[in-house]
Amino acid sequence: MDYGYGILTLLPAILVIVTAVKTKRTTEALLIGVIVSYLIICISGGENFVTTVTDSFFSVVTDYDTMWLVVVCGLFGSLIALINKARGTHAFARFLGKICKTEKSTLFVAWILGIIIFIDDYMNILTVSACTKKLADKRKAPREALAYIIDSTGAPVCVLLPFSTWAIFFSGVFYEQESIQALGYGSAIQTYIHTIPYMFYAIAAVLIVPLFIFGIVPKLGAMKKAYERTRLTGRVYSEASERFNQKEEEASDSIDSGANIWDFILPIAVMIIVQFVADDMFVALIASILVCGILYIPRKKMGGGQFCDLWIQGFADLMPSLAIIIAALFMRQASEDLMLSEYVIGIIEPLVSARLFPVIAFITVAGLGFITGSNWGIPAVCAPIIIPLGAAVGANLLLVMAAIVCGGTFCSHACFYSDATVLTSSVCGIENMEHVYTQIPYAVLSLVISCAAFLIAGLVM
Repeated sequence: MDYGYGILTLLPAILVIVTAVKTKRTTEALLIGVIVSYLIICISGGENFVTTVTDSFFSVVTDYDTMWLVVVCGLFGSLIALINKARGTHAFARFLGKICKTEKSTLFVAWILGIIIFIDDYMNILTVSACTKKLADKRKAPREALAYIIDSTGAPVCVLLPFSTWAIFFSGVFYEQESIQALGYGSAIQTYIHTIPYMFYAIAAVLIVPLFIFGIVPKLGAMKKAYERTRLTGRVYSEASERFNQKEEEASDSIDSGANIWDFILPIAVMIIVQFVADDMFVALIASILVCGILYIPRKKMGGGQFCDLWIQGFADLMPSLAIIIAALFMRQASEDLMLSEYVIGIIEPLVSARLFPVIAFITVAGLGFITGSNWGIPAVCAPIIIPLGAAVGANLLLVMAAIVCGGTFCSHACFYSDATVLTSSVCGIENMEHVYTQIPYAVLSLVISCAAFLIAGLVM
């Protein structure tokens, strides 16, 4: 099947990965991928390069989802800046420290919190990091380890529970297909529930975490080096990540007098409750920030002017991460314009059989998601192609749906410029590529386990 650009369709994605690995700079690698993508498109189609690129860029940055994502991430920076200034995080860390006496117990509590807060992966990442980062630092847990645990209980936990944003989204995508409705489970969410036992990647990713914490799964690669750095120097993050933590170091030098645990609990509780009721993280964060103002200003924790300054400064502190997110969305648009998904599916289509179909579907969606950073977009695009194809060859459609969801979960968990990866590294105060390098061995381990599981399940079901 010819989609116009042939093997050149894969070139930008390869360049992005190679450049990011070589330079350890995510934004620049993504922009190189964008430029090469549109050079291919414009040279092949005789279009004006500058006009095409600028039109695509403005299409991305004016998209509602892009603006929502940027504003939500920035507002969380504002919320944390306000809570930190009020000493709320210090008070909560002091309280949690009475329960968690060691590095392992602290990380284990982070894992438990990640499972409890399952409604949305953003809420999960933001809340667990806010709750545990201070204490993890005190217990000398490397930030890289905390980031890995938080990221591993984001999307992987959300897909395993039917009341999360992920479950609602994917159940709707799948139930549009007639072959899925024909399974006879009665509703979209009931159909989704029947796929949960086959979410092999999510199950593996979540269960590997406690094995990692207690040393059953060893520290591998860059993670081992992070633990050695912390053991030898006492530093919980590298010199490269120091620029993300200068204000925290200044704040930690001040006296903890007046620190009140309610200055942490109330804003975070409001965020969780409003998100649950309104189903909108933007509304939840605005409500939480307003609660901060009501709590802090009358009690002289800060003045009205300082409250506004911290709101703006906290947002600005996340600008490096927001730049990566925008560049990733720009690259995603370029990949769509290159018809990358259609090209790859066209290649694998002749190779499919009923028994091998689930594992091929998983690898295809995971690979496309990793290349594009689109953990919802790629599965949504692939589902209307993969599901009818699976039905036509007689594959088990519950396995096929689980494979598609797991492919998107792998993207969220492992892709170095997925929104979840960037957000996790940002809230944990480490370089994005350091988070990627320390996490990827465990993501690959989950990937290998999942491939074996989908292969075996496809053969026996």
